[in-house]
Amino acid sequence: MNRVVAALLVVWGLSSAARADNWPSWRGATGQGQCGEKSLPLKWSPTENVRWKVALPDSGSSTPAVWDDRVFVTQASEKTGWPPKGGNGGTAKARKRSLLCFARADGNLLWQSDVIYDEEESTHPTNPFCSASPATDGERVVVSHGSAGLHCYDFSGKELWKVDAGKMEHQWGNASSPVLYEDLCILWCGPGEKQFLLAVNKKTGAKVWQHDEAPGDGKKFIGSWSTPVIAKVDGKDQLLLSIVQKLKGFDPKTGKELWSCDGLGNLVYTSPLYAGGIAIAMSGYGGPALGVKLGGGGDITRDRLWQTPKNPQRIGSGVIVGEHLYMVEDDGNPHCFEVKSGQELWKAQIDKRPAGGAWGSMVHIDGKLYITDRGGTTMIFAANPKFELLATNRLGEHTDASIAVSNGDLFIRTYKTLWCISEKK
Repeated sequence: MNRVVAALLVVWGLSSAARADNWPSWRGATGQGQCGEKSLPLKWSPTENVRWKVALPDSGSSTPAVWDDRVFVTQASEKTGWPPKGGNGGTAKARKRSLLCFARADGNLLWQSDVIYDEEESTHPTNPFCSASPATDGERVVVSHGSAGLHCYDFSGKELWKVDAGKMEHQWGNASSPVLYEDLCILWCGPGEKQFLLAVNKKTGAKVWQHDEAPGDGKKFIGSWSTPVIAKVDGKDQLLLSIVQKLKGFDPKTGKELWSCDGLGNLVYTSPLYAGGIAIAMSGYGGPALGVKLGGGGDITRDRLWQTPKNPQRIGSGVIVGEHLYMVEDDGNPHCFEVKSGQELWKAQIDKRPAGGAWGSMVHIDGKLYITDRGGTTMIFAANPKFELLATNRLGEHTDASIAVSNGDLFIRTYKTLWCISEKK
């Protein structure tokens, strides 16, 4: 009898874990925008299904990270010279760069840890500093504050270590988020004149390895803002990173480059996607996209399954569901592609595109695709090669961030507000 009860408790615990996922970093636990929960809200407004909302001190584009009863958000404030002059970017100052910790139950601010950085930094008027999302493992939280360094805190807000990765200098700023893997914290330090992958010990901040890429140019229209992802390839972990003109794979434990695939453009914003042995990478600003079969070493360009030579602007990352890739481009148009062929299945399906387009990344939840546009409207599509728009929910506030999902709650960060959307009573 006791064995039966114990078995039932194990099953219940596993099913509860599946329903109550944490959202520990950019695009969730896998970096692929996937959530295993069920029955998330389909309808909301500024007054309907809002569990709580809290005002934020300034604009920002990072996505929240969620662990159990805590919600973490990066924030830049005390700005001068903002927005920077010049349509293609310039310099400004964000003197205070912070990690904010909120109670997920009611949105109460539990603590705030600040870093003071008194130097000007290059960025773009649409990139208001601290655009990288936090990463947590349940014991510590790591944030990248750009030129102000990589910082690690415990769950009480005490700083455990900091790493000065040098000046991150590009006229459009930086945005790549840290990735926690085993005992490592890995960060793509780019774009800019100096760009590299850096891995430090997540407990101490001590450097473990560094992989240098070819020097970039901080002033020209070239660079990668991509956040790397960890993928299981032939039973072994690999770190996938989209850079200028290439998709690359690395051993995350050592930083050794395992392979590279040509076929991207000079501007890359999206994170790589991976499923079923196939990796997909997409350029921005009319650059190409590609799908490649992984498993080889060295130059694997020959293993490309497809390449589309010219695409619309792509800033937000998509998701793979089954045999299909779904994504929304800069102008707000949604797309569905076959993973193996790159063939497009959705075409001009929305009569009226969202005002201002969409810069956020898509999230897949229980057969549904959630994406928030720059006007604060979340569109929900069916994850199906036959196009179906299920819902449209408007908050009416500008956002470039992506949705975070945890324990039945949706967290949406706008320029003004952190929203918790839930049907819980």
